[in-house]
Amino acid sequence: MNKLIENIIECIKSKKGYDITILNVKNVSSLTDYFIICSSDSNPQTKSIVNYIKRDLSKKKIKPYQIEGMDYFEWVLMDYFDIVIHVFKKEIREFYDIERLWADAKITKIKND
Repeated sequence: MNKLIENIIECIKSKKGYDITILNVKNVSSLTDYFIICSSDSNPQTKSIVNYIKRDLSKKKIKPYQIEGMDYFEWVLMDYFDIVIHVFKKEIREFYDIERLWADAKITKIKND
């Protein structure tokens, strides 16, 4: 796992994001190399996770190409070119089940501490 992915995971964990999954999609998609997916329990928690990742990576001079979903905070997508982060409210994540859609990817579950 590369340093940037580890950094993003630590940001998610520090804001109590959970059910963190990494999908290595390098061999199945030309969109990006990795999806990092996590769940939250509320819109404020989703907002907190997203803002913390954005702020932390900005300190390292890493800016997102695009962020979608900031209007409702039910599913926020943060596009950092090689890494795309999905922060879902739990029930929205269950509904879309993107892990199933990308089942051909190498999937790594991250244990919560």
